[in-house]
Amino acid sequence: MNINQIRPWRNIERRKSRQIMVGNVPVGGDAPISVQTMTNTPTTDVKATISQIHDVAEAGADIVRVSVPDEESSRSLKEIVRESPIPIVADIHFHYRRGIEAAEGGAACLRINPGNIGSSERVREVIAAAIDNDCSMRIGVNAGSLEKHLLEKYGEPCPDAMVESGMDHIRILKDNDFHNFKISVKASDVFLAATAYQQLAELTDAPIHLGITEAGGLKSGTIKSAIGLGNLLWMGIGDTIRVSISADPVEEVKVGYEILKSLGIRNRGVTIISCPSCARQGFNVIKTVEKLEKRLEHIRTPITLSIIGCVVNGPGEALMTDIGFTGGGAGNGMVYLGGKASHKLSNEQMIDHIVEEVEKQASIIQAEEI
Repeated sequence: MNINQIRPWRNIERRKSRQIMVGNVPVGGDAPISVQTMTNTPTTDVKATISQIHDVAEAGADIVRVSVPDEESSRSLKEIVRESPIPIVADIHFHYRRGIEAAEGGAACLRINPGNIGSSERVREVIAAAIDNDCSMRIGVNAGSLEKHLLEKYGEPCPDAMVESGMDHIRILKDNDFHNFKISVKASDVFLAATAYQQLAELTDAPIHLGITEAGGLKSGTIKSAIGLGNLLWMGIGDTIRVSISADPVEEVKVGYEILKSLGIRNRGVTIISCPSCARQGFNVIKTVEKLEKRLEHIRTPITLSIIGCVVNGPGEALMTDIGFTGGGAGNGMVYLGGKASHKLSNEQMIDHIVEEVEKQASIIQAEEI
């Protein structure tokens, strides 16, 4: 049962948006909020790009974006699309021919700003290619690359300028009777991005792609993304997300899922509830959690696991998790299964035993789903 059905105080009322398809992935409407990332290999290095796409797909990415800056990249994209296990968004800037080539090459979506690719005739050519090849679009507004006339009008990047840019681009597509699009208004400033997204959500029913762009390194970027995206998702805004951090794209996918998991929106893999540790701990909590996170990375089934160093909060946390271990004395602790005390276990056997219990629970859940 969905946790929001049994705990209504956790319920998030999601903004109503129309649904589009990015390849075989629905975005918007009542579809699950999808997780995206972007390759950072040269697109012309087909082997490396395909390898990275398989890595992020294994980590749970629903959609992946690939840069298409030149004609050679367009040619490479065709082979990449054929080998990709997930839909590909072609990242297009300025040159309308790249958009046409990407659509014809099998891209599921074009990341493009219609107003930046030339004359109205060129825009119509790109839209025609998208329609002919069943290709959606993402309007991608970024505070760092706003149009000159908007910067002159507002003096600096601001929510009003970003939203006006987005609505201008929407108008271009609608004027050409194209409605198969989603939109983002990204900024590296959390307040700027969040305010722009809130304003945008009031003006359009298009699916919204959330992101705090150029958020920084793994630690700082994770925190900024969690604050920015977390608050918007909590407000019900957002249909697909991309965490933008200076790290392996696999890490972006992992952080994206952790944000969704923390809000009870979408669960994948093991959620570990663990204490920060203190002098009461009956075992080394920090090292234990580090090892368990690594050992349990292969689990995709949603399972909750509590690892608590002592009996102060351990039994209480174990009541609310599928599997739990609470530290005790004399080198032993208590294993909890389904919220109930099950058996004692030595600290030395704990990690291997917990991995076995999680794998067993995952197998049971998978069998029930079949």
